[in-house]
Amino acid sequence: MVKTIITKEITETLTIPFEPILFGIKINIHLIFEYLAFFIAFRYYIWLRKMATDPISGRNRLSIILGAIVGAFIGSRLIGFLENPLIEYNTYNIINLLNSKSIMGGLFGGLTGVEISKKLINEHQSSGDLFTFPIIAGIIIGRIGCFLSGTKEFTYGTTTDFITGMDLGDGRLRHPTSLYEVVFMCLLFIVLKLFVSFTKKESGLLFKIFMISYFGFRFLIEFIKPNVFYVLGLSSIQWLCIICWIYYIPTFKKMILNAS
Repeated sequence: MVKTIITKEITETLTIPFEPILFGIKINIHLIFEYLAFFIAFRYYIWLRKMATDPISGRNRLSIILGAIVGAFIGSRLIGFLENPLIEYNTYNIINLLNSKSIMGGLFGGLTGVEISKKLINEHQSSGDLFTFPIIAGIIIGRIGCFLSGTKEFTYGTTTDFITGMDLGDGRLRHPTSLYEVVFMCLLFIVLKLFVSFTKKESGLLFKIFMISYFGFRFLIEFIKPNVFYVLGLSSIQWLCIICWIYYIPTFKKMILNAS
């Protein structure tokens, strides 16, 4: 009864999907939050770079950012496609596939692009730490947009009887996985801020801990999302998480040795 009352009050206060109309035009709230996430994350990065002593030269940093952008673009589209590789190929679905994006693919693709760029310019300094908190802020803002879009964005969860279940636009109570992610990222932001002095002992450690933590969270939360394609019982996102963990095996070993 309490759950029903709470859900009803939230639904009456905010209709999901949230589609505000401005000057007679229906606003794509997800797109608005996506652009806002990019803008705020970039401005946050610029501010952090001004406040910190960056061991990487301005020219090399620009090359690294370019590599990250190209890698993120390719990775986000590739993983976005692999989330639904068996759909019927018609004009409508192909357009949707071309517009499909995945933050997981973007992150790992960006990481790959950065590493390739650093090889090309012979840069040996770790470059990820300055990106860490801006990326977290961007994800939080972006996921709020995903939540407000409800079932119009493939970020919602499976149906549930749990107390957190919400009607996301299809009349069923579902796990609001976007909100779960917002909460997790807020907590991760706080924890990393508390231990930032520890992570400064090794250049790049802050970003590595972020990637390991976020990909671990996403591996688990994929089990309560209505994925349509599985290989050996795992989604394409979960396989990407495993690849990410394999990539960071040296970091795992170092952390275990330091803890022992």
